[in-house]
Amino acid sequence: MTNELKIATNILIEGGILLYPTDTVYGLGCNAYDDKAIDRIAKLKNRQQNKSYIILVNSAEEIKNLVTNYRKEWEEEISSDRPTTIVYPQAKNLPKSVIAEDGSVAIRVIKHPFCNALINLVKFPLLSTSANISGEPSPSTFSDIRASILQGVDYVVNLPASQDRVAEPSRILKINNEGEFIVIRD
Repeated sequence: MTNELKIATNILIEGGILLYPTDTVYGLGCNAYDDKAIDRIAKLKNRQQNKSYIILVNSAEEIKNLVTNYRKEWEEEISSDRPTTIVYPQAKNLPKSVIAEDGSVAIRVIKHPFCNALINLVKFPLLSTSANISGEPSPSTFSDIRASILQGVDYVVNLPASQDRVAEPSRILKINNEGEFIVIRD
């Protein structure tokens, strides 16, 4: 994993995009602050520009830098053992390209060891989206990923143990104006 981390870190720092395993489905990712890389991902996926993305971070502490009105009582859901993406009502310190039209942002504290190590090395959150053409099903295995996606990234992270697993998307919760969780996908 050490060599894969080194290569992936260099790709991200240089503004590239990766295909990598996450704690859910295979993802396309880049520096969450890099508009050019984000635009490349949108074009690769044939994705509408106004559709928001998921931001991957290592800890609840990092979320505080990306949303306003953070509440400590949310941390139980944030740190759930089950991969959980939370849509926060008011994003901050992020490019417009990753924020939804209503000002919200989807963030997940990542549990995958490779992703955790990668975020620790690059020192920025990752933009993440499923490794599929927009509108098509998310690939549940590595072999489900289209050749055009594989060829369109700067690097495919090679972690063979990850390639055999069947993955599922994360649970999605949205925080309403009262600070309560609403289940979007369970």
